[in-house]
Amino acid sequence: MRTSGNLIHTPVLLNEVITYLNVKPGGKYIDCTVGAGGHATEILKLGGEILGLDQDPQSVKIARRNLESCPGKYKLVVANFSKISQVAKTEGFENVEGVLMDLGFASFQIDDPTRGLSFSKDGLLDMRLDPNLGVTAADLVNSLPERELERLFREIGEELKAQAIARAIAEQRRIKPFKSTRELAELVERSNSTHWSNRSNLHPATRVFMALRIAVNSELENLKVALPQAFELLKPGGRLAIISFHSGEDRIVKTAFRDWEKTGKARAITKKPLVPSQLEVDTNPRARSAKLRVIEKHDKSTI
Repeated sequence: MRTSGNLIHTPVLLNEVITYLNVKPGGKYIDCTVGAGGHATEILKLGGEILGLDQDPQSVKIARRNLESCPGKYKLVVANFSKISQVAKTEGFENVEGVLMDLGFASFQIDDPTRGLSFSKDGLLDMRLDPNLGVTAADLVNSLPERELERLFREIGEELKAQAIARAIAEQRRIKPFKSTRELAELVERSNSTHWSNRSNLHPATRVFMALRIAVNSELENLKVALPQAFELLKPGGRLAIISFHSGEDRIVKTAFRDWEKTGKARAITKKPLVPSQLEVDTNPRARSAKLRVIEKHDKSTI
């Protein structure tokens, strides 16, 4: 667990990531979503060198604070991982031993009401991780056509009541535009409450908020762009480890890994995705949907 003031974040699947990345002293590793630096800290402790990226400037500040006391070499850059090739070239991190992508969010991000990522605390309906992005969740909720909202909630959020929720939003915004997370969460709960009891313990607004966050930050599109870049940066025998939390993310990762295997470029280290133990989920409930996949770039001398 890493702390910064009153900010606490527990890295997901930490032991599994470190084990399957096969960290070597002196090896170079790229953490594409450094967050608070939890995974990066352990890599540094084992003698690896780190290039950490994050599109969230606040995350980079926290990671820098947390890594200050760690031995070893590291560089931290504010950048989306879709720019990984450019950043790696600039910072001298080409031909690396390993690349990590943790596609989740740090607790300090989710719990900060000013970001609008959570329905548990009221705040502006924003959801941008990069403050320079132009479109907020409020923009999408208030301007997307009803059918587009329905498609977003159904296809990305996998929300079964997408049509009813989109219709309710369209009706409400004619009266008053949405500004806060609470306004949206309460409307979704009213539209979805009868269905909630027949599902898991997820709050009725969970999938809607997730879909909006993914759309605002172009998460799936950026992942598709980043994956081939990350793979090309690996030296032969290097490993790419990805932790996903959403079925759409996992499908993209699974497809890319399968294609690299079929063309003889790589071999899967994890035949099936690794998931957190029950003990980890009990300790950190936000880890419950995590899946770790790891692939190794073929050593050309063995082909």
